[in-house]
Amino acid sequence: MRRLLFVAFVCVLAVPATVQAQIYAWRDAEGNLVLSDRPKVKEAKKVETFAVATASPATGAATPVAARRAALYDDLIVAHARDQGIRADLVRAVIHAESAYDPWARSFKGAMGLMQIMPATARDYGVLNPYDPAENIRAGVRYLRRLLDRYDDNEELALAAYNAGPTTVDRYGQQVPPYRETRTYVAKITKATAKSRSTRIVRTVETVDGREVVRYSNKPAAR
Repeated sequence: MRRLLFVAFVCVLAVPATVQAQIYAWRDAEGNLVLSDRPKVKEAKKVETFAVATASPATGAATPVAARRAALYDDLIVAHARDQGIRADLVRAVIHAESAYDPWARSFKGAMGLMQIMPATARDYGVLNPYDPAENIRAGVRYLRRLLDRYDDNEELALAAYNAGPTTVDRYGQQVPPYRETRTYVAKITKATAKSRSTRIVRTVETVDGREVVRYSNKPAAR
């Protein structure tokens, strides 16, 4: 573990920095190494902390890395977003906020991969490997679609539910919960996708061979 921590420590120091941050590291119940900027969780066996330098927002040091990663997965994002009738920009913004396009990201709460899907969500959508970008994006986008349907395409509520859970949103009367993390998350993604929000996704239902088929398009249905 000490060797892994040393490698992680060297990697973050290689980035130009002006701000100090605290990194927490521990082994979870399954023996996996977890690195987080948040304090330990109850089930952690052992925690080590160390201060590391982080890039100043003004430097934009992480932007080229995120951009290179984003390009690797854009075809998947576009395909699954189109299939579920969601703007690709919204999916991109969620992935950036959740994992900064790191397919191996894992949160201290157990969320996994690019779209930080929880184990229960992975099971719901038949995900065998949550760290496989194709499976992760497929499940994440389908889950986001389910939340958008639940809240009548209200993106702010869907995003709040993605971050804090739909039961929390419902508990607060279907409003964005008064949690700083959730409100910052919603505001960040909403701002990032403001330019593309004017694109309206139209949901239509057709009957094919006696079966209802849902289709999404950014063009009005023909009359």
